Formats: sequence, C-alpha cells, structure tokens
Amino acid sequence: MQLLSTHKCFGGQLGYYKHAASSTACDMRFTVFVPPGASANNKRRAVMFLSGLTCTEENFTTKAGAYRVAAELGLVIIAPDTSPRGASVPAGEGGEVGFGAGFYVNATNDPWAAHYRMESYIADELVNLILAEFPIASIGLCGHSMGGHGALTLFQKHPGKFRSLSAFAPICAASQSSWSNKA
Repeated sequence: MQLLSTHKCFGGQLGYYKHAASSTACDMRFTVFVPPGASANNKRRAVMFLSGLTCTEENFTTKAGAYRVAAELGLVIIAPDTSPRGASVPAGEGGEVGFGAGFYVNATNDPWAAHYRMESYIADELVNLILAEFPIASIGLCGHSMGGHGALTLFQKHPGKFRSLSAFAPICAASQSSWSNKA
C-alpha cells in the first residue's frame, strides 16, 4: 500500500492511498479519514462509502462535507474508487460500463471479467487491507446510486461482514432499466 498524500482534517487525518490489487489485477485507489484519538489501542467503527456512476475515490472526499461530523463521532470513513482503471483495463463507452461504473459486482464476460471484480475487491481484499492497516473495529456500508446498489448487494451477499447498511437513492432494479443494458 502506498500513501499518496495526507491532509489534516478536523483534527484527524485524510489519506489518499493506492495499492496493487490482486482481485482487479491493477492498482486501486481509496481514501481513509481517521478521526482524532484513533489508535491501535483505541479502534473505531468505520463506514465505507460506495460512490455512484462516473465517480472516483475523491467524490465523497470533496463533496460530502462529512469529516467534521465524523471527527466528532470518532468515525473512520473509507471511500474506494468505483472501478478498476489503467492502461490495461477496458474503459467502456459512456458512463454505464467501464471506468467509474464497476457496479460493485464481479464481471463474468470478456473483456470485463479480468479486471472488473469489484465485489471481490470491496468485500474481501479492501476490507482485509483496511482492517490490517487502520485502527478499525468494524465496518458498515453506505452508498449512493450505483454505490447504493453495491451497498445493498454486498451487505446481503456477505452476511456478518458489515455492521450496518445505508443506501441513498440506490439503483434497485438495474437489470430492468434501459440504460443498464450494456452492464
């Protein structure tokens, strides 16, 4: 795991990270806000925020304004990227498939199956990395739009792994929507 940058934020620290992810066969990026007072001896609860279509790990960080409240509550916030990216990763066309549109599922068809394994990445690889590297006792899931879809499906498919679930305006019937035929 490589620390890209850190910023002091409401008494805590916001870090930008990347690591070589085996599940997606490329580098993945994420942010972690650690509130003041968190340590190996004082582990905190965390919320992983799954963003929507066309977003990156920065959308929540720059738009939500949640870190002041997270600092007051002693809450860690994790914001992963929404999809794999890189020269070897198929980008897709439009915003429904490809970069920014990983849907938090494991793709089964080529050319997507080699890299778009977001379910495995989020539920297994990233959770394990986060729990090993940060002072976290448990992780809840939260998401918006496509991220709401991801939060709902990951929470149901991995019982007991996540402590809580929140979904804001989730995509609940992606297979029945005309724009999602590509996905």
